[in-house]
Amino acid sequence: MDSLESALAAKAGGASRLELCANLVIGGTTPPLSLLRAVKRETGLPVHALLRPRFGDFLYTEREFSLLLEDGASLLEQGADALVCGCLTPDGELDAPRMERLASLSHGAGKKITLHRAFDVCKDPLLALEHCKAWGIDTILTSGQGASCLQGVSLLKKLLEQAGEVEILIGAGVNAAAIRRLRQELPGAHSFHMSGKKIRESGMRYRKQGVSMGLPAMSEFEIWQTDQEAVREAWEELNKA
Repeated sequence: MDSLESALAAKAGGASRLELCANLVIGGTTPPLSLLRAVKRETGLPVHALLRPRFGDFLYTEREFSLLLEDGASLLEQGADALVCGCLTPDGELDAPRMERLASLSHGAGKKITLHRAFDVCKDPLLALEHCKAWGIDTILTSGQGASCLQGVSLLKKLLEQAGEVEILIGAGVNAAAIRRLRQELPGAHSFHMSGKKIRESGMRYRKQGVSMGLPAMSEFEIWQTDQEAVREAWEELNKA
């Protein structure tokens, strides 16, 4: 989620922890410290903060990685309970030295680390899982390398069987119906990640046409926001006996 309003809606719906970012509409980027502080203050929930310096791939320059480290340290100092990040090599493998540095940064602060969906575009996910075990990665956020979690069931099953101490956090296309189906097919699944987003119409009455502030395909007058009811339905499904 990328706003205080969404964080409050998620809490009201029953969310047990939050992943915080900016710019969810482009997959998320590193959130501002002011937003982290507000969400921690207003919700009281554990907050996992995304580290992503820009839209696009997960192959970062030295300058970009330096920013990741600086932002990560600042987010941890300001109360983030975990960092959510991922770095790849040009050949689609996890960037071992950088992932180890990020894990050390989080664990050195007594916090956790999640490998985000860079995992879903890596070349060998089962090998990547073994690397994550060795590096002490706490959680892997994944759709099972599918466009949605329902399309990634086969790999999710293997990951859950081989995960050991690593938490497999299932994401992409998660809602109450997806949780119901996945728990039937994957009895070991217990952690799910969702945005629960809905589109809220802008309150602007005057709408200048033909001028875009970003991606021309996206409306400037549609705001993505977490739907409390969608989170509540997912929470109820997850907590069924």
